[in-house]
Amino acid sequence: MNIDQADPAELALLRSTFGTGAAPLGQEAVSAFEAQHGIVLPEPYRTCVAEISDGCEQGPPDFGLIPLAELPRDWGAGRAERQLALPFPLTEKWIWDTDEDLDPDEGVPSSVFDHGSIVLGTDGCGMYWHLIVTGPQRGHVWWISGEGAYSFSGDGSSRDGSSGDGSGFAAWVKHWADGKPW
Repeated sequence: MNIDQADPAELALLRSTFGTGAAPLGQEAVSAFEAQHGIVLPEPYRTCVAEISDGCEQGPPDFGLIPLAELPRDWGAGRAERQLALPFPLTEKWIWDTDEDLDPDEGVPSSVFDHGSIVLGTDGCGMYWHLIVTGPQRGHVWWISGEGAYSFSGDGSSRDGSSGDGSGFAAWVKHWADGKPW
C-alpha cells in the first residue's frame, strides 16, 4: 500500500467503480481542505476525490461513498468538531462492547470517532467506514460502530484486526466491487 503516490492500476479501478459518481473536487479544492484541517490525504483517495469523483451513491459502503467534506446523515447531532490533524488513537482492533476494563461512566473516547480520520460512509445503524489520515494507521480503512472498531484487511476476515497491504482505500473499494461480503 503506497499512501504517498497513486498507483495507476488502483486509479483505473477507482475510475471504473466511481466513474458515474459526483463531480471531482479538483486539486485546488482538495489542497484547500487539507490546509484547513492540517492534513494530507493518503493516496489513492486524494486523487480519487480530486480527479475522479467526490462521492458516489452506488457504494461502497452500503449507503454510498460520501463527499469529502460531509458526514453521513445519521452522524450524531451535537458532537464535538472533528479533529482530523490529531492522530487516530487505535492501532489494533478494540471491541469495547465486551471490554470489561472500559469504565461505563466514561465510555469510548470520542477520539476514536473524531480524531485522525475522514468518514467514507455508513452501512447504517451507526456503522461507519473511516479512512485514517493521521497517526500510525494512516492510509488504512477502519470500521467503527457502537460495539467496536477494526481495520479492514481485504482478505475476507476484516474483523481480525489485521492491517496488511490489503487494508487501504483501493483494496476496500476492490473488495466491494468484487461483490465480497464485509
